Amino acid sequence: MDVSSPMTSMAAMRSFRRDPSVTARELPKGTVRRILGIARPYRRDLVFFLLLVIGSSVIGVLTPLLAGRIVNRIASLEGTAADIVRIALLIAALAVVDAGISLATRWFSARIGEGVIYDLRSRVFEHVQRMPVAFFTRTQTGALVSRLNNDVIGAQQAFTSTLSGVLSNAIGLVLTAGVMFTLSWQITALSLVLVPVFVLPARRIGRRLQEITRESYGLNASMNATMTERFNVAGALLVKLFGRPAVEAEGFRGRAARVRDIGVVSAMYGRTFFTALTLVAALATALVYGLGGWLAFTGSLSPGDVVALALLLSRLYGPLTALSNVRVDVMSAMVSFDRVFEVLDLQPMIRQAPDAVPVPETDRSIEFEHVSFSYPSAADVSLPSLEEVSLPEHGGPTAVLHDVSFRVEPGQLVALVGHSGAGKSTIANLVPRLYDATSGTVRVGGLDVRRATLDSLRDAIGVVSQDAHLFHDTIRANLLYARPEASEEQLWAALSGARIAGLVRSLPDALDTVVGDRGYRLSGGEKQRLAIARVLLKAPGIVILDEATAHLDSESEVAVQHALDTALTGRTSLVIAHRLSTIRSADQILVVDDGRIVESGTHSQLLALGGRYADLYQTQFAVGEGRTVGAA
Repeated sequence: MDVSSPMTSMAAMRSFRRDPSVTARELPKGTVRRILGIARPYRRDLVFFLLLVIGSSVIGVLTPLLAGRIVNRIASLEGTAADIVRIALLIAALAVVDAGISLATRWFSARIGEGVIYDLRSRVFEHVQRMPVAFFTRTQTGALVSRLNNDVIGAQQAFTSTLSGVLSNAIGLVLTAGVMFTLSWQITALSLVLVPVFVLPARRIGRRLQEITRESYGLNASMNATMTERFNVAGALLVKLFGRPAVEAEGFRGRAARVRDIGVVSAMYGRTFFTALTLVAALATALVYGLGGWLAFTGSLSPGDVVALALLLSRLYGPLTALSNVRVDVMSAMVSFDRVFEVLDLQPMIRQAPDAVPVPETDRSIEFEHVSFSYPSAADVSLPSLEEVSLPEHGGPTAVLHDVSFRVEPGQLVALVGHSGAGKSTIANLVPRLYDATSGTVRVGGLDVRRATLDSLRDAIGVVSQDAHLFHDTIRANLLYARPEASEEQLWAALSGARIAGLVRSLPDALDTVVGDRGYRLSGGEKQRLAIARVLLKAPGIVILDEATAHLDSESEVAVQHALDTALTGRTSLVIAHRLSTIRSADQILVVDDGRIVESGTHSQLLALGGRYADLYQTQFAVGEGRTVGAA
């Protein structure tokens, strides 16, 4: 027997599957108002959607009543056969109209839901792009992607399955129960007595379903994490070199087997749920026919009313079951909205000032004036829910830079040297405003970077890091990322300047060669030279090199060094040095130790001084110099 509809039964099943603990969550004030604000562009569609739902519910009640009229005409032999045909045609017409309403309802539902997904995803993606680097260093990528996928889809369901389900079930239930009571309050009351017989055991099944569903989500997340870590190039290399394939496969099979077992149990619970609902509805139908038939024989009820009650009963239990857990449905949707709003409400620390002005194009100097810096705390840049491991921090932010002051004149090359962790990369990160100084002022072109427009600051500065990142795309696409309007000639000119044009021409697809995940199809030196070509194509006035040759062999370093000579010519350069070859020709060398500049001068001046730089030269740079000269 059909219980209202299979879709209603499935909706009721999903309702019991959802974790009722969400109803205990306290939502911030104004969440409902913000949800209504998101729905405002679709208010006309929502009105049409509501009217269609009401129309469908009315048709659902009219059809059994018309069927009852046909039975009464047949039983009493009143009227003519034409009258019965006309009623039957009316039922058929209502079925056609209901089918059309169903399609229209789905269209409006999809239009509203997909529109909400588009709006929320666009807003979250754009917002996350404006977050500082500190946000990404703390946030788990999978958790952030989940906000863009799972939670946004959960929010969408508030306007599709939840909204339509609650409205159609509530309206249908009120109309159906009202009509049934007008036909026979005795039969209706007895039918409703059977509802707890089904709902109470269903709640117990629902709690068990929630447990296994939660376990299933955890196991699936674990499998996804395992596959993500093992299937990227770096993870695959590590498994090949150190991993034990048999142990890896056995662990994965164990989790997959548990997911399989959970799937079987969940399927049986689902079938039990549906069978129980069907059984209760069948018992109630038997009650209607039995009691209704007795009332019909006594003249208290017409045969047509008995048939109408039986048909209406099939539209009663599904909505009642679904609405019994409606609070969990609504709260689940609202919690999804709240998790999306949580990301949107996290303000980026690096923001453009309202009165920001472009960096002067005629001045490409860099200046630090009494700059101190401490990395921001987790509460300032991230959300605990986006970090897989989030522990309370103690002692506050740790100071990294202390009263740093220096100036780089336009066209000069200034090198930063010092032990690992001394603060060199932090100084470099403050120039393009990846972070903001805690105190003091950083200037580019004589302008405080906090007063410069972010676009002009990015255009003025080019960065080559020690681990050049390339997207899993073609060489052309990776280069055009720096300058989308660049011509073919400009692309080849940049590649020539980076000393890699010959290699690219030798590839079968040349510029259209796919570099692979993170550029792993290329060697370290080739990746670095492509990164340099990208900077050359951008043509910035200021270049920052963050140990660009740190992890290269001597031969690759020589090739990259030649490319760097081209990249730095005529540009203001701030170079974090790893080997002597990088800094020998520097106009000024700054020795950084424990977040302070302890020495400054040229290579020969600092060697003659016999201080920290001389020690670094003896322990680090002199060895690198010998290898580099040998390779050359």
